[in-house]
Amino acid sequence: MRTLIYGLGVSVDGYINDRDGGINWTVPDEELHQFHNDRFRGLELALNGRRVYELMAAHWPYVPEDASPIEREFSSLWMAKPKVVFSRTLTEVGWNSTLVGANAVEEVRRLKSEGDGLMEVGGAILAASLIPHNLIDEYHLYVSPVILGGGTPFFPDLEKRIRLRLTETRQFNTATMLRYRVD
Repeated sequence: MRTLIYGLGVSVDGYINDRDGGINWTVPDEELHQFHNDRFRGLELALNGRRVYELMAAHWPYVPEDASPIEREFSSLWMAKPKVVFSRTLTEVGWNSTLVGANAVEEVRRLKSEGDGLMEVGGAILAASLIPHNLIDEYHLYVSPVILGGGTPFFPDLEKRIRLRLTETRQFNTATMLRYRVD
């Protein structure tokens, strides 16, 4: 069974973006960016909600030649990585992506059962639809030293608690990584 990871940059007060949808407070330092490149390289599959996919597709295929080597490396990784995009409004996707328009929970169950590697979910809305169904195996929070006071929360409201076990911490210049496994 594949392991599904949900990980994003998050403020100290638990938001993945500010009230205006901005994420400019989460710019990774070089070490953290390389960490993300190495982590992303090890994934079999990336699952994206529409918003995350559109943000990534608008940026990573068009990284300029004078960008840093780390950014150019991630651009290549992102374009080559198999992706599943969950959207009811998009009609087509590119960059090695497959579009799924309905029943994300059942599709993710199927995808988890088809292998034994790693896959990640990108996007709080998509993750919020999967969390209540116990489909997330690990949570990776990259906590930036900022309090936003509002925005999109990393975790949705839940009817019952989910017990987690801290399995790793790592300090970067711009964030602290907290890795939790579902107990």
